[in-house]
Amino acid sequence: MRKTGIIKSVFLSLSLVWVFMACGPAAEQEEITDVIVYGGTSGAVTAAIQAKKMGKSVIMVSPDKHLGGLTSGGLGWTDTGKKEVIGGLSREFYQRVYDKYAEDDAWQWEAQSDFGNKGQGTPAIDGKFRTMWIFEPHVAEEVYDEWVEELGIEVLRDEWLDRESGVTVENDRITAIRTLSGKEFKGKMFIDATYEGDLMAAAGVSYHVGREASDVYGEEWNGVQTGVYHHRHHFQVLGQPIDPYVVPGDPSSGLLPRISGEDPGVKGEGDNKVQAYCFRTCMSVHPDNQVPFPKPDNYDPSEYELLGRIFDAGWDEWFGKFDMIPNKKTDTNNHGPFSSDNIGMNYDYPEASYERRREIIKEHEDYQKGLLYYVANDPRVPKATQDEFKKWGLAKDEFTDNGNWPHQIYVREARRMVGKYVMTENELMQKRPTPESVGMGSYSIDSHNIQRYVDENGHVQNEGDIGVHLKQPYEIAYGSLVPKEDEIQNLVVPVAVSASHIAFGSIRMEPVFMILGQSAATAAVMSIDKEISVQELPYSELKTKLLEDDQVLTIADKIQ
Repeated sequence: MRKTGIIKSVFLSLSLVWVFMACGPAAEQEEITDVIVYGGTSGAVTAAIQAKKMGKSVIMVSPDKHLGGLTSGGLGWTDTGKKEVIGGLSREFYQRVYDKYAEDDAWQWEAQSDFGNKGQGTPAIDGKFRTMWIFEPHVAEEVYDEWVEELGIEVLRDEWLDRESGVTVENDRITAIRTLSGKEFKGKMFIDATYEGDLMAAAGVSYHVGREASDVYGEEWNGVQTGVYHHRHHFQVLGQPIDPYVVPGDPSSGLLPRISGEDPGVKGEGDNKVQAYCFRTCMSVHPDNQVPFPKPDNYDPSEYELLGRIFDAGWDEWFGKFDMIPNKKTDTNNHGPFSSDNIGMNYDYPEASYERRREIIKEHEDYQKGLLYYVANDPRVPKATQDEFKKWGLAKDEFTDNGNWPHQIYVREARRMVGKYVMTENELMQKRPTPESVGMGSYSIDSHNIQRYVDENGHVQNEGDIGVHLKQPYEIAYGSLVPKEDEIQNLVVPVAVSASHIAFGSIRMEPVFMILGQSAATAAVMSIDKEISVQELPYSELKTKLLEDDQVLTIADKIQ
């Protein structure tokens, strides 16, 4: 009896193992995750965190190896606008940064007291609210990595959406996405938190690339902006005009590199061009924490002849956007008529294949590295500028797996969804009310240059740089995060949001992407629970939950 019982037990165990082996993979393939977040940006991270905190299963499918997008990719001089309207998980991120810098070992290359306490007109380190708004790239990435690990969020990195056939749509709902590696992810709700809007586009959602004509949405600052000179990123800042030709005064000699021979268009008309990209380089002035600016293999000093002529004209603002972050480092941004913005070289990036995008990114990297090498070494550069610049180098302890170069190019604008509601400058400038707020923005309406051309007088000019002050913070509509009613019902888009070119110029700030990531996930989870589309979600209930989670939805809710 005992032997028979043992034999039966063994047989039963083997049977169960066989059943498990036979059914396990199929069962795994059929597993449906509540929320699939596609992207690795700051907005993707807060979306995943919010969905997890609301008790849902979450997978982050990130094409990036590093989490945080631009926030961990060099943009440490945060474009905050009015900090009192930054709430929820976005504010918690800056609180966690503050905690990092409260540790003595965070200050390796300078004392905290030497860094100072000011930035962007308000405290960089705010003890009252325990926030820090200016930080090093690796610190931001540590915060994101530790945050998702703390919550046990599954993150798959270096997984790229199959944009050709990797999105399955049934009855106006995405049921699954597949990456180029062959992995498939089935979900109830999907969040596209990429800068490019790749999932949104692959799912067949309406979108726009480029500038709308000013009359499309009744805007003043959209469309081509010839003759408009804001900031100091144009040639009007010089005391003399600059000749665009290889041989000055001789059009037959051809144009200098990076000057377009095309007509810029008529003021106010639309085009398919996007504002310039660059890398936010992290430089160090500490001699023990820097590497020399590298010389690209294809370096050609003639590519920078235009900058040489600008220097010859007496321009001395090379260090204009060396914004200091902790430990004697910078978040270095574009500044002046010819700088890190690679004007006109990114027009096809939003719709380009992955291969073509890599080519564009490489061209931008070579251009910007060559620019730094030129200023550090070329005899055309004024001695005072060059001598000072030789004190700098790339920060040795940043981006250590990428040659100390940022892993994220600054995609200031790519695709923008045309969703249930389109945000325009009219909402931002309080010309009309915004319905159903899910967060606030406050940064000035801002666009970088889009074209460099030869004007009617035969001189070089830049076009597209806009900076328009806003009277007060503005609300961002829930309808700008969701597709149109008759399109995809289970997709929320918190980064490539539904906004005109010029409105997106303010919305596109990293704190806002984190705000909208949280709101997007909240809407996705509530729609799951109610078994309805994201378009049908009652706003009153969404608003209640957002306020419970410390989002700032109106100026009356601002943090005191």
